[in-house]
Amino acid sequence: MAIAILGPTFQDLAANVNKNVSQISYIFVGRSMGYFGGSLIGGILFDCLNAHLLLGFSMLATAVGLYIIPWCKKALLLTAMMSVIGFSMGVLDTGGNVLALGTWEAEAGPHMQALHFSFAMGAFVAPVLAKMVLGNSASDSLFHLDDTDDNHSAVNYTDPLMLNLQLNWNFVLSYAVIGTYILLVGLLFFALYLKTSHVRGRTKLSVQKYWTAKYHHALILLLSVFFLCYVGAEVAYGSYIFTYANTYIGMEENEAAGLNSLFWGAFAACRGLAICFATCSYPGTMILWSLIGSTVSSLFLALFNTHTVSLWLGSAVYGASMATVFPSGISWIEQYTTIEGKSASLFVMGAALGEMCVPAMVGYLQGHFPTLPVLMYAALGAAVMTAVLFPVMYKLATAPCDAQLKDTGDSEVQEALLSNAHLEEDEEDGREWNEVDFEVIEMNDTLRNSVIETSKTIQGLAFS
Repeated sequence: MAIAILGPTFQDLAANVNKNVSQISYIFVGRSMGYFGGSLIGGILFDCLNAHLLLGFSMLATAVGLYIIPWCKKALLLTAMMSVIGFSMGVLDTGGNVLALGTWEAEAGPHMQALHFSFAMGAFVAPVLAKMVLGNSASDSLFHLDDTDDNHSAVNYTDPLMLNLQLNWNFVLSYAVIGTYILLVGLLFFALYLKTSHVRGRTKLSVQKYWTAKYHHALILLLSVFFLCYVGAEVAYGSYIFTYANTYIGMEENEAAGLNSLFWGAFAACRGLAICFATCSYPGTMILWSLIGSTVSSLFLALFNTHTVSLWLGSAVYGASMATVFPSGISWIEQYTTIEGKSASLFVMGAALGEMCVPAMVGYLQGHFPTLPVLMYAALGAAVMTAVLFPVMYKLATAPCDAQLKDTGDSEVQEALLSNAHLEEDEEDGREWNEVDFEVIEMNDTLRNSVIETSKTIQGLAFS
């Protein structure tokens, strides 16, 4: 919701700082840079601080930024607040994925699909909410026809002071409603932190295994490139399909808008259905079907780029195929290696980089080659790239001796068991019994080593 509200209120923000739309387009760059930095720093923070507390603060910062944005009268201040919101969103995106994986672990598939389905729902709800609250936009309020006098009908320009008050009330309310909702959710995270703060942080260590794949770093790097191509193609297609249909195919504006809605509608619907599919399907299987669907539909769109029927059918299949790739990719990689904050920040940054670079590249090439269906070629290229990368990642993930248990140290394991014992019995008794257990283990190890050494000595004497 916080991301999607910028689109329908962009003209009002420009009027609020006394500039036109093209003069403040750099606020998107400011938000993207903040998001990139938040993804990087958030991944580091989530490895050493409480996840509930960090998510609460990130949502609090987002809510405060949304409250302040409608009152920014300077373009520089508006850009700064957009960067702050982008930073907090980057922390939230990284932390949300890490927390979902850490909470449900092997059963995280349906929950990851639900998490990303909520993103699609928020992107759908925010523009509708903004339109309902905004009413007339700033440009529509500059003048109106005064028909109250029966003798004449003339253009009556609104008083500048009244226009300013109306402008503030119109989109201040939309930002305030979304900001208040985000604030309430942030308070729930703080409540969750207070409720679980008495539980010791290492309690899960004795029951949770931290596995690292043999090619862990290569897998994370390839997954970042995979998400760069996927997210870049998704955002580029959703951003340019209206313009492509209107200018290249010659569709009417209402038809082009319907085509755009069809793409995002199929995308959101399949993300909702994926919650059910994830309960009975493996993440790798869902990714495979998604890659087949996106490759075939993008090839269909590239070959028959001037046919209206192929455009409608291909856009629906392409949107449906793209829906499950991101959440399924996160669930899939968790099966082979542990995803911590730093690892999650890398593939989130890859997705953010794709969102920034691929649409800009498509727009640049389409402007220089107006007779070519650059958008369809870009979609096909991204589909082929992801279809090639996934088998490579699978080969690395399933390599022999691909998983190794991290050495947590005897002292940490002992502390973890003591923490678990504290949950079931008195703390002193639990610590006393666990220490006895460790002494027994150490005695057994010593006895075993002495037996081995003795047998080796006997064998040596026998052969000599």
